[in-house]
Amino acid sequence: MIFSRTPFRMSFFGGGTDMAEFYNEYGGAVISSTFDKYCYVNVRHLPRFFEHKNQLTYSKIEKVNSPEEFQHPLVREGMKYLDMHELIISYDADLPARTGLGTSSSFAVGMLNSFYALKGKYVSKRQLADDAIYLERVLCKENGGIQDQIAVSYGGFNRIDMDADGYKVSPIIIHPERKELLNDNLMLFFSGFSRLSSQIHAENKCDKNEKIKKLLEMKDLVNLAEAVLTNKHGDLDEFGRLLDHSWQLKMGTGTNISNNEIDYMYKTAKDAGALGGKLLGAGGGGFMLFYVPQENQAAVKKALEKYLYVKFKFENAGTEIIYYAPEEFTPETER
Repeated sequence: MIFSRTPFRMSFFGGGTDMAEFYNEYGGAVISSTFDKYCYVNVRHLPRFFEHKNQLTYSKIEKVNSPEEFQHPLVREGMKYLDMHELIISYDADLPARTGLGTSSSFAVGMLNSFYALKGKYVSKRQLADDAIYLERVLCKENGGIQDQIAVSYGGFNRIDMDADGYKVSPIIIHPERKELLNDNLMLFFSGFSRLSSQIHAENKCDKNEKIKKLLEMKDLVNLAEAVLTNKHGDLDEFGRLLDHSWQLKMGTGTNISNNEIDYMYKTAKDAGALGGKLLGAGGGGFMLFYVPQENQAAVKKALEKYLYVKFKFENAGTEIIYYAPEEFTPETER
């Protein structure tokens, strides 16, 4: 039996530049962090007492004989990719799916980590990220970027640069007290609705040249934000102002990024004292993140009281195997 634990991520700057059609030509860069909310994947071999040979439990239960019969695309293609058979797989999480936190990628990375462990194999963070990108973007043909799989595999507060030759993960060196202050100045709220990020990416419409122009400017903000974070004597509130600038640019990169509810949340938070913020993920709904100086946090919380406020702490571990109990298993074809 294997239990994996994989964090969710929040992306601060550079979202959208991690799409292959952009970074292959212009290069991409993002700043993101994982935090202490997780998805959990339990994998073990299914005993041979049942009529079905594989079982998956998430928001519903699927019982099938062949992995190809699974409706869940990540599980179906993941089992085929790593040649997994006769499994019982269960998924649970601290936060709901389809909310802009990279939940699909966290599940993909955690599932692959568990599969490898069940095979008795240790694989690197990079291989898990690469495999999850291949699983989601190639095998499952889902629209989206590559930052989520990398972020949750590695864990921590990182800058991720990518181009046609690959990607590089660089931990951002922040003074511990400054990093704690940043954490304390961020507030996370759940809007109460969600959509598939792959659907958002597919439906978003925008003039191509205008979108590229805005994405290039958003990429430039990564350098400015990193400078703010690493200068322990600088004004940390500038991070919030840069978030506001980035959000204004982000809304110009597609027609489905925002809506009336999100616009209301953002304006309400700013009127109450937030310096900036953003919708996490591709758009359309989910979690809103705000940078709020601590003296204004009570007012922001009051103004957004109809939305769920979620406390969090940054984490550094990335995906982990938290329980490992190997089993003896002989495939039916070898019996």
